[in-house]
Amino acid sequence: MPTMNDREKRQSIIDACLRMNALGINQGTSGNISLRHGDGMLITPTSTPYEAMLPEQIVYMRLDGSRDPAHRPSSEWRFHRDILQARRDVNAVVHAHPPYSTMLAIMGLEIPPVHYMIACAGGDTIRCAPYATFGTQELSQHAVRALEDRLACLLAHHGMIAIGPSLSKAMWLAVEVETLARQYHGCLQIGTPPLLSKAEIENVRARMAGYGHAEK
Repeated sequence: MPTMNDREKRQSIIDACLRMNALGINQGTSGNISLRHGDGMLITPTSTPYEAMLPEQIVYMRLDGSRDPAHRPSSEWRFHRDILQARRDVNAVVHAHPPYSTMLAIMGLEIPPVHYMIACAGGDTIRCAPYATFGTQELSQHAVRALEDRLACLLAHHGMIAIGPSLSKAMWLAVEVETLARQYHGCLQIGTPPLLSKAEIENVRARMAGYGHAEK
């Protein structure tokens, strides 16, 4: 299967940004997306409206943080870079501020196993990383730690990160995490929800293995 070229990857990032806003899992330019590319990554530029974004504005950064100084990456480039460095299984990072995920993150709540689909995020919980100022190395360290053996996490008082082997899978997971957050939020309005056991989530993960999620 032929791989995407540089321009196709850049356009796929723009398309995903537009889709984030269309799906309601992000607002304005608050989200950011990166894709592994060669020895570095392609990442959204800072403060650029998605509707006006051009492929040549997507920033290429090496994993040592070096780049063409004429191009300014997202202020969150550190956790994108550090996640890609720490996780060779990951090729795409999606960061957004979905309403329900962000409400839980503001409260410092992780998402527990209220629904079996939580298994898609790699474990029996979606952790909430401690708060740190946006764009800092401290936030990056918290995010990498929260994503250990997971494919998604919340960021306290901030938002959500979803990762995956491809951009389509990371985007699919970002939407699924927001669905789980909405379900958990709704349950909390009624009472304390019963939880599935860790063993059952592992059973679900085993049954899901090999199903895959179609590339889009």
